[in-house]
Amino acid sequence: MPLIKKLSARLQNHPKRVAFTAGEDPRVLSAARQFATKKLGAPILIGNKAEIEANAKQCDIRLDGMKIVSPVISDDFESLKKILAAIPKFKAYDSVQIAELASSPIYFACLMLLTGRVDAIVVGAKTSASGALRPILQTIPLQKGFTAASSMMVLSTGNPDIGLEGDIFMADCEVIAEPTAQQLCDIAITTASLVGHLTLKTPKVAMLGFTSKIPNAKLESIMKMKSATALAHAKAIQSGLDMEIDGELQVDAALRPEVAEAKGISSSVAGKANVLIFPDLDAGNIASKMLQSVSSTKIYGQILTGLSKPVAEVSRGASADDIFGAAVIVGAQAVDRRFISPLEG
Repeated sequence: MPLIKKLSARLQNHPKRVAFTAGEDPRVLSAARQFATKKLGAPILIGNKAEIEANAKQCDIRLDGMKIVSPVISDDFESLKKILAAIPKFKAYDSVQIAELASSPIYFACLMLLTGRVDAIVVGAKTSASGALRPILQTIPLQKGFTAASSMMVLSTGNPDIGLEGDIFMADCEVIAEPTAQQLCDIAITTASLVGHLTLKTPKVAMLGFTSKIPNAKLESIMKMKSATALAHAKAIQSGLDMEIDGELQVDAALRPEVAEAKGISSSVAGKANVLIFPDLDAGNIASKMLQSVSSTKIYGQILTGLSKPVAEVSRGASADDIFGAAVIVGAQAVDRRFISPLEG
């Protein structure tokens, strides 16, 4: 069963409040309608109420089961302004600047998430990645023990012989341009932790490169992935995480057992990987955009990792189904694992 269908079933048992910025966008309206109709939780549309209602009517999309929040006229606006002003990064801002930021749908959504007014947010449908990421990284704290956020893309290939029953998880495809070995370690750990939470299966993490297990390598990029692999091994053991990791591996050796065997690579990950960690943002972003452009593979994201709250940042080119899938993933991320039955995995 595809991941989105599995997670949708989980949300029907544990519905969540998911806020969408760009609430007036027809794609967002359609995604929120799906979310409400399937009884996955309560969609919250952030934006201009009159515009949202007019666009919904024009697109023949019902708004029952949804909530519309216009930041400036919201009952929460004054209290959220105070919370924003208290965040250290905004200490130097005056009241006018704080009000301007708090009235922005993305900042407002982040503040709702920060204060528990919603369980997860989906942002970015009409905003550049940098414009969407800035408010998120300024307001949402990192997970304890990590120094940076990153991002994950979910590929639903439909081929049960690849990845985790056809699903592959890729990182980092959006946030850290040139990660250090320590940052790659953290990307691997936070991505694997989220994959384990979503799938209830053991993540098999491949640290990717353009070579596979070259001994005595001297190239800096290869040495960085080897170092990151060792660091991630140690951190996973120290943290008691259920994950398997190997590197450096070429992507075909990571995903295809016959290639791993032909290259003489034997491990619990080689040929069986379901989490792919790219050496830098160039590789990750190019790979994800190429797959979106030339294949029929369903791709969902970006899902931000390393944050203390569930956040998706979707592309301006995302379809309604893409946005819906991202909402399902972050909604499921918000479900406490203690309350998930093994049958829901």
